[in-house]
Amino acid sequence: MEAMIERCAGLDVHQETVVACVLFGQLDKKPKTSIETFSTTTTGLLALSDWLATLQVSDVVMESTGVYWKPIWNILEGSFHLVLANARHVKNVPGRKTDVKDAEWLAKLLRCGLIESNFVPPEDIRDLRDLTRYRKKLIHHRTSEQNRIHKILQDANIKLTSVLSDIFGVSGRRILEAILNGEKNRDRWSSKNGGLANKGKYY
Repeated sequence: MEAMIERCAGLDVHQETVVACVLFGQLDKKPKTSIETFSTTTTGLLALSDWLATLQVSDVVMESTGVYWKPIWNILEGSFHLVLANARHVKNVPGRKTDVKDAEWLAKLLRCGLIESNFVPPEDIRDLRDLTRYRKKLIHHRTSEQNRIHKILQDANIKLTSVLSDIFGVSGRRILEAILNGEKNRDRWSSKNGGLANKGKYY
């Protein structure tokens, strides 16, 4: 394989540690290797960045393993050309696997230009995407809770849905609060208050 990058690094990322392998040297000769292990704390990742800068590394590759790559990307972004590799595309040959071998394998592939990077949007777009995903989860949880309340009311034979189009509107919430407060029968709701006129009827 023909080398294309003089100084590059492969990172094998885990939850608590990251193993970094740097390959450097002339393109037409066998590269020298330097390997270090760092913690994934902010202090450890800053030390990783300084170490890569000391070795004048220009390109860094890591696998998109879960969410563990994100803090490392955030620290190194702007200082190096980063490549996020699909784990399936850079899978090593079968055999005894170690963190050091995995990091070295990534560095070798990157040095020869054999890794196609996944698209990683800019930081502001990543933040917006996280917020929209979280909002979607909250909406899903809210809908699940509303469905659960519907089921409980039906199990208790409380037919609010027969007289209200939305039991979670203003009127519906007032009735639900009254039920929770123990108001069981003959409680009147005036229409001027936006409630249900209930003249002597049970819920």
